[in-house]
Amino acid sequence: MKITWYGHSAFRIDHGDARILIDPFLTGNPSWDGGWEGPAEGVTHVLLTHGHDDHLGDSVDILKATGAMLVANFEICMYLVGQGVDDGKINPGNHGGTVDCGGFVTSFVRAEHSSSSQTGGGQNVYLGNPGGLILAFEDAPTVYHMGDTAIFADMGLIDEFHRPQIGIVPIGDRFTMGAQAAALACRRYFNFDKVIPCHFGSFPIIDQTADAFVDAMEGESGTVLLPKIGEPADV
Repeated sequence: MKITWYGHSAFRIDHGDARILIDPFLTGNPSWDGGWEGPAEGVTHVLLTHGHDDHLGDSVDILKATGAMLVANFEICMYLVGQGVDDGKINPGNHGGTVDCGGFVTSFVRAEHSSSSQTGGGQNVYLGNPGGLILAFEDAPTVYHMGDTAIFADMGLIDEFHRPQIGIVPIGDRFTMGAQAAALACRRYFNFDKVIPCHFGSFPIIDQTADAFVDAMEGESGTVLLPKIGEPADV
């Protein structure tokens, strides 16, 4: 399995025949200036954790160009269908559910956040429950992209049920967990083989480095993987 980080919360996961983009905020991402076409090459699935524009990103353009399957909550799926996404290529779910994506399954779990998209004039459209996504493969590590979230005690149940081995964890503070809370979540509730921090270093109002998170991981800092933006990492 290869995981590529494009800054903020945008990731690509390549395994087997699956080419997965998660929260593909590429155009306008301060950490990435390479456009969406390269990251979207050959993509088979687009997965979205919630409806904020820094997570929806280039989803509509990517889905139209590639014919990839959209995996998201029902509200996001129907919102993007309204913007021209093929309604035959959506795979909606919600908290507690699991959907077959062909080559892997995706489970929808809780996140402590909000979910909407700006429509102009200070207005927002509600886009369902924010969530995290569990990607389970038959022959590769299980990946948990937490989306944007605070720490919450039911993370323990998520670990008990899904046993994720790779955690993609927001650490930037203000809109998500900060370094201390994110490290506590990882150390108390999970037994990750690798933790990839995200949602930092992009916008100036969130934390700019992962240094405080690595320090807060204490004796488990060796589990932290800090991939270079745009460069695939083997996991």
